[in-house]
This record gives sequence, structure tokens and C-alpha cells, in this order.
Amino acid sequence: MSQFIKNIKPIWEEKTAPVVDFLYRLNITPNFLTICGLILIFIGSYFIYLNYLFIAGIFILFGNIFDALDGYLARKYNKTSTFGAFLDSVIDRYSDVIPIFALIYLYKDNDLFFLIGAAAIIGSFMTSYTRARCEGLGYECKIGAFERPERSIFLILGLLSGMVFYSILLIAIGSNFTAFQRIFYFYKESS
Repeated sequence: MSQFIKNIKPIWEEKTAPVVDFLYRLNITPNFLTICGLILIFIGSYFIYLNYLFIAGIFILFGNIFDALDGYLARKYNKTSTFGAFLDSVIDRYSDVIPIFALIYLYKDNDLFFLIGAAAIIGSFMTSYTRARCEGLGYECKIGAFERPERSIFLILGLLSGMVFYSILLIAIGSNFTAFQRIFYFYKESS
């Protein structure tokens, strides 16, 4: 988790506690929120396909809010589960990639955007994979400043501002940089 996210997480949890409490009283499960978040990401990606980027940004913003609420609900009310952690991680990969695929399709005649979009997808996967593999080999891997929350923020800002080329470029650079940071970190730790 990046320092930025570490700093805002307590504020986020304080401000969203009433919402999480309300969801708990309605017997809403964390896994339900995870699936709802993915559905909103799909809807947002469809709006990307239609070239309604601002509307897409709103749906993807709410999809990410659901994704943040699911974990908080699970932790606050001791509803964590191995399956829930697995589901959340898998859904996060879909949520990372589907909007970028939609953007690549939208700008299919732009070869440079295709390359940058592909680099963003690869970087998004490799950021997650390098951490998971490192931890699977018994090492803690909490370094890197460009994890999923940062990628989501840049994507949403790009959609809302109409500056998606630059947001995808930043995601491509930042996520691949983080993956390489983790590779070098693991090399030093395991040597």
C-alpha cells in the first residue's frame, strides 16, 4: 500500500463508517459489494465503448467505491473469508483491465494508444503478480507506489477530464515501474 493510500485510509474509513454500518444492518455481504462493483465497472466500460467518457468515469468511480467498501465491511464486522479475499483479488484484475480494453477498442485506429494501453494492462497484472509471487515464496512485498488504488484514481481522473491518453500513459509507466521495483526488491531480499 502506498504512503498516499495509508494516509487517506483512516479518513476514508471514518467518513464511510455510517455507510458500512447501514450496509451491515441490511445484511449486505462484502462479496455482494465486490460483484456490484464489478457490474458498475462493466457499465462504465460500456460507456467508454460508446465514447461517453465522463459518464464512464462516474460509473467506474462508484465501482471502485464499492470495491473499497467491501474490504472495510469485511474487516469491521469480521466477515473476512479466504474465498472473499480470493474473489476480491480476481475481481480487481477484471476491474483493472476491462476499462483499458474498452479504451483500446475506442481508440483502435491509434497504434500508439494500443501500445500504451497494452503496457498499462501488462503493468497492472505484473504489479499484482510480482507481489503475489514474492509473498508466495515467503517474502513480504509491500514496496511500490503504484498499486490498484493509484491506477484507479488516474483512470477515473483521465475519464472525467477527457485526458485518457495521459492517464493510461501514467498507469503504464507507474505500474511497470512498481513491478520492476518489486523484482529488484525480491532479488536483493532473496540473495
